[in-house]
Amino acid sequence: MRVFKFGGASVKDAASVKNLAKVLKHEGVNDTLVIISAMGKMTNAFEKIVAAYLYKKSDLENSIEFVTSFHEIILHALFENKNHNTFLKVENLFEKLRFFLKENKSVDYNYTYDQIVPFGELLSTTIVSDYLLSINIKNKWVDVRNIIKTDASYRDAKVDWELTENKINQNIDISKLNITQGFLGGNNESTTTLSREGSDFTAAIFAYCLNAESVTIWKDVDGVLNADPRKFDDTILLKHISYKEAIEMAFYGASVIHPKTLKPLENKLIPLKVRSFENLNSEGTVVYKGEDMIPKVPCFIQKENQILVSISALDFSFILEHNLSDIFQHLHKFKLKVNLIQNSALSFSMCIEDRFNTFNDFYNNIRPKYKMVYNKNVTLFTIRHFDEASLRKIDNNNKVLLRQTSRETIQIVIE
Repeated sequence: MRVFKFGGASVKDAASVKNLAKVLKHEGVNDTLVIISAMGKMTNAFEKIVAAYLYKKSDLENSIEFVTSFHEIILHALFENKNHNTFLKVENLFEKLRFFLKENKSVDYNYTYDQIVPFGELLSTTIVSDYLLSINIKNKWVDVRNIIKTDASYRDAKVDWELTENKINQNIDISKLNITQGFLGGNNESTTTLSREGSDFTAAIFAYCLNAESVTIWKDVDGVLNADPRKFDDTILLKHISYKEAIEMAFYGASVIHPKTLKPLENKLIPLKVRSFENLNSEGTVVYKGEDMIPKVPCFIQKENQILVSISALDFSFILEHNLSDIFQHLHKFKLKVNLIQNSALSFSMCIEDRFNTFNDFYNNIRPKYKMVYNKNVTLFTIRHFDEASLRKIDNNNKVLLRQTSRETIQIVIE
């Protein structure tokens, strides 16, 4: 059993959907489970629907119309017969969306998000599955919400592994081509999501539960590069990476592999391949048990829109263990992700990521007990296996606010 994951860039338009079919024909379609994200930038578009619905109703119809038109253009390009059943399926999905918008009484952002944004994956998989059927590639469309079972931690749901493994083995015929959604799960009452960019994690869940021979993530790059090619020149393809090294890179924010993806695969020694859907002759990158990295070169990870925070006691006393415990309880309460920590006797500094727009609440809650200063919109660079030349790339012409060095890694916060 192989697990393939296709992200939004691989299904961004009709030509991309046809290319996905080309990839499957090239690789073979039997014994394969395909996980597909929302098309193009549709997750962002559905997030705008959530924002309009909760905060600016005057924008709601335009936001829905944008998403509807986007999918209709792809439908008309893929299906010559305008009476094709897929048109009705897509229409029904939008009717379900409108029904939720009309009947929902909750004002909780996270819950509402998880009931609206997943329509992106439901639409993309419906369209791709039916297109494959129309060109005689038999497949089974699977509703992942009935199989990956989670708790009710909306937007960051925790997987019930035992129940999920039972559901997967009961419902997936591993001899066939299966098409399902990434990013989504379900509890007894509603849809949940596995956090943004969680489709890679979906692939790992299925691979672990099905004892897959491999997972392949199909990208618009040749594999895992040592830096983002949109921000760095002369990037280098990493042909082999160990699980340990890939976990380190994901922990520091490398965007090619989702952080939760790697551990389930390592536990069963399932190789993870990252390949190009544009260059099928390239072997890409393989993550497996073995040497840390081939070739071993400095790797750059860039995280933007960070907040650099420094906290000290109001009475100028030391920052001790009980203070750190209290601070981290607040960070956990407001779901703030910490990407760097540095402390001294009198202050505690960290670089954090405000994924849930809760930083202001965190600040207002902690301010009565501590003095806190912060810089918003800073950039955090992490360099694995750094050398002097790699440091010069970051230091040149940048104002450095904080620097932290260990044996293999340096982190630099710049304004």
